[in-house]
Amino acid sequence: MKRESIQLESMLPAIQSQDVVYSYPGTSVHALRQLNIAIPTGKKTAICGHNGSGKSTLFLQAIGIHRPDEGTMLRRGEPLSYDRHSLKTLRQQVGLVFQDPEQQLILTTPREDISYGLRNAGVPEQQLQERTAQMLMTMGLEELADTPIHHLSLGQKKRVALAGVLVLEPEVVLLDEPTAYLDRRSEQQLIRELDRIHGQGITVVMATHDMNLAYAWADWILVMDRGQCVKEGTPYEVFNDEGQLQAMGLEMPIVLDIWNSLPERLRRDCTPPRDVNALKQWLQETDELAIHHHGV
Repeated sequence: MKRESIQLESMLPAIQSQDVVYSYPGTSVHALRQLNIAIPTGKKTAICGHNGSGKSTLFLQAIGIHRPDEGTMLRRGEPLSYDRHSLKTLRQQVGLVFQDPEQQLILTTPREDISYGLRNAGVPEQQLQERTAQMLMTMGLEELADTPIHHLSLGQKKRVALAGVLVLEPEVVLLDEPTAYLDRRSEQQLIRELDRIHGQGITVVMATHDMNLAYAWADWILVMDRGQCVKEGTPYEVFNDEGQLQAMGLEMPIVLDIWNSLPERLRRDCTPPRDVNALKQWLQETDELAIHHHGV
């Protein structure tokens, strides 16, 4: 019976909204309009949409910072409760990493900041110190542990903010534009870390307007526009409709755009590549096949 219960739980959406309507105080404009969205458990999900489409607002609803004006937010099939104890439990299960780490980092060093959530959760001091040290090592922050946070680079600050969420051992991690303003090296380092925690069974959800990143990284994609979910599916299913993307002001992923420009006879029965390296490998293999075929 217990195994059946675990299996059922894994089939339920990690986070779900049912007809959610929300407007920020002082405005009549709906940030979310009858939003129905389901974030699958266990997948790497990208929520795409231009600025103002409702991505950040959805995340704030998901951890109970905002409450729907109408409709219901659910966690594993159960409506959210907004009493103090329920919200504390929710925020230990679902962690949010803000776009700007300055909004999240409140203490003076990475060690202090990462341990802050554990201290709030009442974790015993010895266990707190052990888990903080382990997280610093896991995130490659040991050498920076006691460095003043204002001396860190943006990429380092984002890693500290992520570490502060991960140390609480959440089941779901939400990241709002995690690669914004990062250089290429810092972005790749962060993506490797997200892949690592996903491999440990954590549901990872990224809000982004970077279509190239979403296409290359995600298992499942949800597209938001003007406070509604207007499309969902695998990366190829979502991005294969260029006309719809353009109508929403979104760009086609470059790799897929190049792929679709190749002669159909070359692409037929082939799986579209997800990133530049996969495209290069396909081109090389295709070239080698052509050479072999012509006996050159």
